[in-house]
Amino acid sequence: MSFFRDLRVAFHSLMHSKSLAAIVILTLALGIGANAAIFTLVRGVLLKPLVNRDENRLVYIRQSAPSGGQDNTTFSVPEIKDIEGGVRTVSEFGDFSTMDFTMVGLGEPRVVHGGVVSGNYFDVMGLRPVLGRLVGPQDGGADAPGVIVLTYRFWSTVYKKDPNVIGKTVRLSSLGDRSATVIGVLEPSVPYPADTEIIGNLVISPHHLSATMVTGRIHRMTELFGKLAPGASLEQARNELRTVYASMEKDHPDAYPDNGGYRIDARMLRDQITSGARTVLLVLLAASGLVFIVACSNVANLILARTVRREGELSIRAAMGANTWALRRMLLAESLLLCCAGAAIGVIIAQPLVTILARYASRFSVRALDLTVDFSLLWVGVALAIVAAVILAFVPRLPSANSSNSMNLSSGSVRITSSTGRRQRIFAVTQIAASFVLLAGASMLITTLVALQRTQTGFDTRRVLVVDVPAPSDGRTPQQVVDFYKESVRQIDALPGVTDTAVGMIAPWRDAGGGFGIGLQFSGDGHVHDKDDPRALWRTISPGFFTSLGVPIIAGRDFNALDDQNGEPVVIVSATLARQMFPGQDPINRHVYWTDPVLEFATGSAAEKARLTSPHRIIGVAADMDDEHIVPVPTATIYGSLADGGMFGGHVFIHTTGNPYSLVTPVTKIIRDMAADEPVENAATLEDIRAKVLAPDRLNSLVFGVFAAVALLIAVVGVAGVLAFSVSARTREFGIRLALGSQPGNLLRGVVAQGVVMAGVGVLAGAAFGLVAVRVAGSYFGDLKMPGALPVIVSAFVLLGAAVVASMLPAARAARVDVMQALRSE
Repeated sequence: MSFFRDLRVAFHSLMHSKSLAAIVILTLALGIGANAAIFTLVRGVLLKPLVNRDENRLVYIRQSAPSGGQDNTTFSVPEIKDIEGGVRTVSEFGDFSTMDFTMVGLGEPRVVHGGVVSGNYFDVMGLRPVLGRLVGPQDGGADAPGVIVLTYRFWSTVYKKDPNVIGKTVRLSSLGDRSATVIGVLEPSVPYPADTEIIGNLVISPHHLSATMVTGRIHRMTELFGKLAPGASLEQARNELRTVYASMEKDHPDAYPDNGGYRIDARMLRDQITSGARTVLLVLLAASGLVFIVACSNVANLILARTVRREGELSIRAAMGANTWALRRMLLAESLLLCCAGAAIGVIIAQPLVTILARYASRFSVRALDLTVDFSLLWVGVALAIVAAVILAFVPRLPSANSSNSMNLSSGSVRITSSTGRRQRIFAVTQIAASFVLLAGASMLITTLVALQRTQTGFDTRRVLVVDVPAPSDGRTPQQVVDFYKESVRQIDALPGVTDTAVGMIAPWRDAGGGFGIGLQFSGDGHVHDKDDPRALWRTISPGFFTSLGVPIIAGRDFNALDDQNGEPVVIVSATLARQMFPGQDPINRHVYWTDPVLEFATGSAAEKARLTSPHRIIGVAADMDDEHIVPVPTATIYGSLADGGMFGGHVFIHTTGNPYSLVTPVTKIIRDMAADEPVENAATLEDIRAKVLAPDRLNSLVFGVFAAVALLIAVVGVAGVLAFSVSARTREFGIRLALGSQPGNLLRGVVAQGVVMAGVGVLAGAAFGLVAVRVAGSYFGDLKMPGALPVIVSAFVLLGAAVVASMLPAARAARVDVMQALRSE
């Protein structure tokens, strides 16, 4: 009961210091709110169990060729069969191929991101439906009818949870047409390995039933998952996988060339899913921890100052018999009231903050999209409040009844002992050090973002509209598809304000990694074909493509209407490829040809395949156009003519002198008039596409910038508070110095120097801590890096400048001390 009495006394005591109590509560609310929100995010993304049954047995199996630049080569059907037949520590396997489909028959025609799975995939992954049923063993095999399952987010956002979608028949097109029936909706779950919208059986993709897919060992496009056998460990599964894989390499050496460095590995599914967000979220958690340290340090200084002003009261209590624990308990009661009030406001702040941060984190992990605020947020707030209360209660030095240096009870002035002054300076330096680390990190991110935004792309981004128009899926022949695009270009060219229109297979940046990923192997005149042939990106474009994007052709000519399948195979190459293949020579009229073994699985007739790999004459050299990287790098690219080859994807590029978005409606009408079921989607300027790709960098800068700004504000207030309290305690000293002839300017400079010294020590301490922290964390997270010199220097100057500003008000007060009043204060 005595502690409840202490709480009641503490409440009445704080009511006499309402301003200080309000500052302490708001400061703690910021620190506790930020940390509660971040911990909720970390818990939801990294710690919360998956919905998959037997989650602790699910593994993700990856094949890679790091020496060839491929972090994930995926698997082919023959490879999967070898693994299934030779591995016993994994009891079940499920495979998943990612494909885009044009879907017609369920609302607006649209391109959907789809998954093609084996019949036992959902059983292996431990997932269930919320409506209907999922793809099962009865749906496997080439004779089964086509069926699809809608993912929960796709069903709830696009179809508003309409249960009537079950049983609907849709037409799906991707390397062939198939019909399929919607049989169910998947429960909310992490959409891995890709954020798909539909998942179907093998029958929905004719390509998956083709001989090239079934027998081609290097035709890799399938992800592999497994369930550990009862009692088997991940390490045992890894060892057995590597043993089986070594046999595969020995039996099929051509499929695993030495220059690729092929290897196989496995990791727990949860670790694989969270790997993309782990580093970002843990760094974010560290940043919020630094804000909490800054907040607690600032509040500790305020509590110290209040305790010094209450030394008379505390000395009287000690003289009347109160022991140290009784006094400490009284301070603990006050701290608990302050911290609980701060935690309550912090939890209220944290709820909308969780929503904002979840959108931010969804750029790195789709788990954040399904994040909800629960009671864990409250418990985190309470825990942080208790920690802060205990720290604050044990910060002040307490007087004792027999202390010889207890404060003179008759004195009304403020005395700061060396111990108290030292503690205040330590807390101020701690705030500055933590703020410096946050400022340096935020400055590095902002500097990187500015550099990315200023990078020249090599083509016009502001006046080029990109519209996704995939190849029509209504049974047209390849030539009819070409004619469709030609007519589309002709009609769009006639629209007011349009200067150039073209068609291409890749939308810059948005389709990064598409078009055969790292490229295909090729060779050329004067080069001997071998397994180490260089690689080049393959792009199919129409005439006028380079003009539409503002990319110059620096030698030769563009494609024209005569460059079709009836004429000689011709290509345009990038400047980098021309220099690499024909150094010091004129590349025009030289020949290049594809040599990549994967092309044996290309679709088309024998004559079309032969033409694809035959020598192609170079008719032009275009300036490099890196359509994958925000910061352009030299890129070897071979451009083929639309009329001479198939179109994968399909994008219309429109260069205009007016507002690009005003063309969306007329362009959609033109396309739909020609093909009523044709999707026309994702209209955006290249500038906006680039901005969207930069969104994670922009969000990084914003989030860490806000943390740094809050920490800096609290630190500046803390430095000003320490100096102001120091000045009030040294009023008599300043009066004597002025009476003896010291100039007010000297006092002003002395106080400012105090602030600058504290800031300087804080910057050095922050730099040392940051260096050690990055090196230690770097051993666990390989993608962490030290900020450059510029962010560090800028952060140091910002903090030193802020310290000068914070010192000016207390310094001016010291310079204006009234000599007579100061001397009478004693």
